[in-house]
Amino acid sequence: MRGRPTGPTGPVVARALGLLASFSRSRRELSLTELSEINDMPLSTVHRLVAELAAWGALERGDDGRYRIGLRLWELAALAPRGQGLRERALPFLEDLCQITRENVQLAVREGTEVVFLERLAGTGAVPVFSRVGGRFALTATGVGLVLLAHAPREVQEDVLAGRITQYTERTVTDPGRLRAMLADVRTSGFSISDRQVTMDSLSVGAPVHDHRGQVVAAVSLVVRYGTSSPHALAPLVRTSARAISRALSEAD
Repeated sequence: MRGRPTGPTGPVVARALGLLASFSRSRRELSLTELSEINDMPLSTVHRLVAELAAWGALERGDDGRYRIGLRLWELAALAPRGQGLRERALPFLEDLCQITRENVQLAVREGTEVVFLERLAGTGAVPVFSRVGGRFALTATGVGLVLLAHAPREVQEDVLAGRITQYTERTVTDPGRLRAMLADVRTSGFSISDRQVTMDSLSVGAPVHDHRGQVVAAVSLVVRYGTSSPHALAPLVRTSARAISRALSEAD
């Protein structure tokens, strides 16, 4: 969690957020005891906070007594301009790209030093991918990640390149010097190529989405099975979709 809230209610807010952060893709339902152990928090405190979160709708209690994320959080998330609003404007163009190519199509934004996927569409017979809606991934390996990192503020780039760069396959680029050159090429060419950097059977091509001020706010990518298409043949399709989404965002603003 980022900086702990300050003020008299800060610790309470921080503990409540910690309880919500306990849930993940692999931990969709948790008991009070599990929440207590994960957060190293007294069971009595967990019971009180969970009751308040459930009353507000942030958590829901199942018949078995276990808790899961409530729909109230989904309703709030839908108000985020970089989330549901962006997804809704982009979705028609993502669907067109998926229908034309019958491949994986992804929409993502940058959150700090990570990629957050807002949408993923999979065509018939498309290569399996690790991404999921709401999931996070490193900026250094995927097609969307390379686009977002290439257009991130300099301090973000330096932070990422100075840190530990995860290697997913033997093709993953982990050398900061090579990554700098790749990012410069993305800015020059207008698209990225992730060649077997996440899995050895996939290749991704990404392109930036701009807002009405010309700032890069998201990225679109196609993920195909390696060897089935040339990345330079895919790039015009991805860039066309990204430009269409950019126009839709500008018109909405």
